[in-house]
Amino acid sequence: MQLVKNRIIGIDPGTNILGYAVIQVEKNEYRILNMGVLKLNSYKDHTTKLKEIFLQIQEIIETYLPNQMAIEAPFFGKNVQSMLKLGRAQGVSMAAAMTMGLEIEEYSPKKIKQSVTGNGNASKEQVSAMLEQLLKRKFLDQYLDATDALAVAITHVHQSNNAMGAKKKYKDWSSFITDNKDKVKKI
Repeated sequence: MQLVKNRIIGIDPGTNILGYAVIQVEKNEYRILNMGVLKLNSYKDHTTKLKEIFLQIQEIIETYLPNQMAIEAPFFGKNVQSMLKLGRAQGVSMAAAMTMGLEIEEYSPKKIKQSVTGNGNASKEQVSAMLEQLLKRKFLDQYLDATDALAVAITHVHQSNNAMGAKKKYKDWSSFITDNKDKVKKI
């Protein structure tokens, strides 16, 4: 199995609804290959839900061959049981990616919201609206977990030079100008 460079799967983990999005990044442009949700409410047993998450994430990886996974880290809420279940969903998602050879990065909910909207306390609706502006397409309201997963993948691109191919790092502005004379405009 040959994984595709610059292809990222974003995951918004959950044990009842898990959001996912697969994007291809080329020349600072995002192309959505697939996005959606895994609805796990019909499975009554928690371990069966985890098994389904593992198997379905592997199936998505086998279909789209991303080389990286970006996943939302569990947040600390008031309900410890919910946090533990969310952590398990994240863990099996990561295990599915690890067994397929993907690189994995996790991002806090606040970091994702900050990266996409500029506001670390933005709502799911605000994240979705900003993604609509950025990608110039409409998303259906019932897919807020999918747009959250898309936000995770895009955050990874923003945070990682490896997502779009390694870019040269410069120690100062004069080094950048020397290598990029075509980008400099004299006023």
